[in-house]
Amino acid sequence: DPQKIELASKKKLRRFIVIDEVVDKLYGSKVRAYFRENNVQHKILSLPTTEETKSMDLVLNILQEVQSFSLDRRTEPIIAIGGGVCLDIVGLAASLYRRRTPYIRVPTTLLSYVDASVGAKNGVNFLQCKNKLGGYTPPVASFLDRSFIQSIPRRHISNGLGEILKMALMKHKGLFDLLKNHGKYLLDTKFQSCNDFAHHGDAALQTTRIAIETMLEELAPNLWEDDLDRLVDFGHLISPELEMRVLPALMHGEAVNVDMAFMTYVAHARGLLEAGEKEQILQCMRGLELPVWHSGCSWALIQRALRERLRHGGGQTRMPLPTGLGVADIFNDTSEETLERAYELWVKD
Repeated sequence: DPQKIELASKKKLRRFIVIDEVVDKLYGSKVRAYFRENNVQHKILSLPTTEETKSMDLVLNILQEVQSFSLDRRTEPIIAIGGGVCLDIVGLAASLYRRRTPYIRVPTTLLSYVDASVGAKNGVNFLQCKNKLGGYTPPVASFLDRSFIQSIPRRHISNGLGEILKMALMKHKGLFDLLKNHGKYLLDTKFQSCNDFAHHGDAALQTTRIAIETMLEELAPNLWEDDLDRLVDFGHLISPELEMRVLPALMHGEAVNVDMAFMTYVAHARGLLEAGEKEQILQCMRGLELPVWHSGCSWALIQRALRERLRHGGGQTRMPLPTGLGVADIFNDTSEETLERAYELWVKD
């Protein structure tokens, strides 16, 4: 509408930005220069956004600042710049302010790039439970820029590879092969597109694109999780309990990978995976520098996590398991005997 465009051009642009404090130290000056150069009135709130601070207190802190800034909830989206925790917290704050204020996600870690940037969920931890409070409010946009990833530590890149591997094992043999063949290269180059190793192609672009596309294929038809049978829950049956129990020893993607490693043994114990396929998966995990076991993942913790799963899954475990490399299904009939047998073998190995 030409009239609306004309009105918008006359109105001074205003933006409220929440940025993770670590990201602010690295990129804050560039962010501020960008808004100044574009003549945008702005307020930048720099916060520590970690699993330990992921709480309603931080959400309320953001909302107090938003109120002081006096945001127009229809035309002035809140911008979140940071990792998955930052995007989750800001998404929840935006969904609460005036019942729904638009927001934009700018992920700065590999994990948030391929996971938190996609979908509608947001939330915070509550009573030592991961993401116990939250909602479903999609962003108006996600801006993806891999150059952010070059400044994060190697372990954080490995952490993000855990979520990419999840999609590979569930849905895409080609993605699994990319990770198996180029995992070390992706870690070494920090997911930047490089021309110095022609035989790798643009593995970074291919890997992230396929990971996001497969995630969208799963999420888009079931954005509000009306159907609880979700392949994207692979690696997320035991990991929420494990991650919160051993915090901060394991990062999210690492806890997810420990869960996936155990479930790989469960799939093998059920006869869904051949021994060679199981070993290929574990070898790939190690190549991505991800943990395949953790002492905190006790048999008692697994039982407790699966009971919680039953409670929130309508009386069914809805257990996604690989049935090959890049193919999977959801099962509700895995016996405790099979789980215990898989656990004993996993610990032994």
